[in-house]
Amino acid sequence: MTLTVLNVAYPLAPVGLDAVGGAEQVLSCLDRALVQQGHRSIVVACTGSSAAGTLVETPAETGALDETAKGRAQRAHRAAIAAARARWPIDVVHLHGIDFDAYLPDDGPTLVTLHLPLAWYRQEVLMPTREDLWLHAVSDAQQRTAPAGSRLIAPIPNGVDIDALYKPRLRRDFALVLSRVCPEKGIHLAIEAAKRARAPLAIGGQIYPYATHIQYFTDEVRPRLDRRRRFLGPLGFSAKRRLLNSARCLLIPSLAAETSSLVAMEALACGTPVVAFPNGALPNVVEHGTTGFLVNDIDEMAAAINNSADLDNERCRADAQRRFSLDSMVAAYMDAYRALAKLGASRAGLRAAQ
Repeated sequence: MTLTVLNVAYPLAPVGLDAVGGAEQVLSCLDRALVQQGHRSIVVACTGSSAAGTLVETPAETGALDETAKGRAQRAHRAAIAAARARWPIDVVHLHGIDFDAYLPDDGPTLVTLHLPLAWYRQEVLMPTREDLWLHAVSDAQQRTAPAGSRLIAPIPNGVDIDALYKPRLRRDFALVLSRVCPEKGIHLAIEAAKRARAPLAIGGQIYPYATHIQYFTDEVRPRLDRRRRFLGPLGFSAKRRLLNSARCLLIPSLAAETSSLVAMEALACGTPVVAFPNGALPNVVEHGTTGFLVNDIDEMAAAINNSADLDNERCRADAQRRFSLDSMVAAYMDAYRALAKLGASRAGLRAAQ
């Protein structure tokens, strides 16, 4: 069964090999997998994106990301989705943005991946009434937080391309943070922990032009930086891989209920231990004392930075190979696409017979 799948990105973030966010990385992996397997992949995403399949671009917002900009981007996405559905025989629409309900098609087989904490979505959007609209979480831990009345199919766990990520390098004596720069990611806490551990820290991350994100960097991150704790800005795939394969450990000081943590999986795929606060799904990703440490405060994080050098890098990598397979994730999405496409075909047949 050859499929035509329309993947729709969050309107304000580009997708492609060098994508920063987890949702954008998952979309890009699915786009490449669809093409590799002989399906037609169409991607709606903002200017600056790249795709293995057909890219339908919407204008990128270049100024402040306020409500006006968001509304403009959502309208452009709605128009692009309608145009794509009119041009191609779309089997499944797959939405990835937190604001998916702003450009959700009125009909047709549709899959929605809930990449972010479920509490961040409007509760009513988690209760679809259409049989051809399926929503799912990306981990069991995230699924357990669903509010009463939610209608979600089984989770589809995230996976990472372990072979593409792993490139052996000489281990160096620094800790690493890879994250969006925003208050809930707690980057200032990682800096304080690195200082207490007397360890160098490299921080890679994107500062999106939301007022709160810019203020957080200005007030909480930049004043804490010094010659040994450096902010590198956004990193492409090659730079990220180089750092992940050479760092002593990856720090995840997130204050949010992480739904899966692709970056933790990526670090383990490179044999790099993870030191994290035990929020959301992270206790299901990091095996305390074996592939990293789950810590409760800055002092514990500082101690874990120093102790991470004693962990077995090969054990970390073996755990990632066993648990975080990209092939398994792709196969699960393909199964969902086929099931939805068959449902759509059956419904169309019933309408034609009436």
